[in-house]
Amino acid sequence: MNKPELLMPAGNVEKLKYAIKYGADAVYLGVVDFSLRAMRKGELITLDNLKIAIDTAHSLGAKAYLTLNIFGFNSDIKALEACMEKIVDSNPDALIISDPGIMRLAQKYMPDTPIHVSTQANILNYEAVKFWQDIGATRCILARELPIKDVAEIKQKVPDMELECFIHGAQCVSFSGRCLLSDYMTNGERKANSGNCSQPCRWSYKLLEETRPGEYQEIIQDDKGTHILSTKDLCLVKHLKEMIDAGIDSFKVEGRTKSLYYVSAVAKTYREAIDAVLKNPNADMEPYFKELLKVGNRGYTTGFYLGAGEYPSDGYSYDISKGLAGADFLCEVWNKEGEFYRIKTKNKFFKNEDIELITPNETLITQVIEIRDEKGEEQELANTNHELLVKLSKEPQNWEYGLIRTVGIKNCTNEDSKCACS
Repeated sequence: MNKPELLMPAGNVEKLKYAIKYGADAVYLGVVDFSLRAMRKGELITLDNLKIAIDTAHSLGAKAYLTLNIFGFNSDIKALEACMEKIVDSNPDALIISDPGIMRLAQKYMPDTPIHVSTQANILNYEAVKFWQDIGATRCILARELPIKDVAEIKQKVPDMELECFIHGAQCVSFSGRCLLSDYMTNGERKANSGNCSQPCRWSYKLLEETRPGEYQEIIQDDKGTHILSTKDLCLVKHLKEMIDAGIDSFKVEGRTKSLYYVSAVAKTYREAIDAVLKNPNADMEPYFKELLKVGNRGYTTGFYLGAGEYPSDGYSYDISKGLAGADFLCEVWNKEGEFYRIKTKNKFFKNEDIELITPNETLITQVIEIRDEKGEEQELANTNHELLVKLSKEPQNWEYGLIRTVGIKNCTNEDSKCACS
């Protein structure tokens, strides 16, 4: 059975490190001007530290792919050409591109660097894959609108071309991301295909009939609400065997704007799930699915992958627009100082509370038996956004890159029709 690559998002340098430590074989990253994500938090990846970020990935044993997947105007081509010296020097393992003009530019300056064709190119058939192969691409990132059987046929028709597919994360209501809603709703200030989508597909809408000004009516799909454009998140952890059998070379997770906790927990889950399937093709995937309920999601769907090219009727999230996590992320573990761990809290927790600690190699439930502030004074509560010392009843084998969350999956039952796991 072919071992696929696990490809995780790296929204900033810190997330890059955690993604790799938690199991990624490769990461994809971008600088703001030329990739389809506008980052705002953490140690942002810019042209000035791009080489450092990619060198960091290499030092941790992973590959790093640079996204240059905007649809470029003349001004973008000129700006990119002016930056090519720094991009060449950064030495990425591949470039992710959707625009043929940008591809020509990349081939001019970086003729030996592999080119991966972005999902933005809407690749749906084997002739399109052959086209991109003929002009020099080494991998195609297939459109999310393809069922697995079509992916398998593409691999059969073009066996010497690498294929990459999304397996997890948010989905766009538009055809592989080609959307003008954000441009229109923000008067052109937040262009979706320039990396700054305002996500109007997640907004709640009401209907106004023109002869009745001021009389707004809710747009309702059954009894579930008014988020008529908001899709559920993709989750294919239960179908990894079928995807491996289809010949997919790289499993991609969406989420360069997602949190460090999200990236780490999802990487850990898919790393363990992929390894389990490779060891035993009939391995039970339900435990891994439940792990994925602990990170933010709008409800999960298999998207187009299991159908005949049609999106499932239950694939929309009519009741929520923001991803809700089944577990609260409580803190990062920064250091070990004697019997205590130095942490930075994200959400509050109490002394004597049971918590779940995850590391790249371990998951354990333990108890907070002591909390101290910077002055060494004992506290009953670890409040949000505080740097504190905590003592645990059970300690991990290795605390580095440790993250702490609440135990279990809250507000989640299979019988609940609004639940992410239903």
